Amino acid sequence: MWGRKRHALVDSQGHLMSVKVTGADCSDQQGGQLLLQPLKDRFPRMQLVWGDSHYGGHFITWLKVHLGWIMQTVKALRVPKRGLLVIEGEDVDWDQRFPTGFRPLPRRWVIERSFAWITRWCRLCRDHEGLPASSEAFITLSASIGMLTRLAPPFPV
Repeated sequence: MWGRKRHALVDSQGHLMSVKVTGADCSDQQGGQLLLQPLKDRFPRMQLVWGDSHYGGHFITWLKVHLGWIMQTVKALRVPKRGLLVIEGEDVDWDQRFPTGFRPLPRRWVIERSFAWITRWCRLCRDHEGLPASSEAFITLSASIGMLTRLAPPFPV
């Protein structure tokens, strides 16, 4: 099967802590288990993990039972499908209740920004690697270079 899925664990600043690349036929929950299972002893103080709604369901229970971590899913902001009850004659500011345009999801933007940093590397903007381990290595290398650049910029400010 063609395609890859990238599962990543980042800290609250978006710095890469671990990455797992799987085939596209692997579900998000299976990929999350493959990513997090080896990390139980590596991060003993970890207690809370935020994740996409794709990692919900049985994965939350698995995470609590096997690793002792709590997971909060970040759900998409939605406009109700049905009408909204409004008192007759009341002035309603619809733009305030349902703003249009881009709205970043809480905590979700952190991982999205991390993936944007990673894919700025030309080699990682497409899936050129034959093995998932090669892709993981290049993602780790890209994230390491990004962290080092932020710690010690190439030109003094």
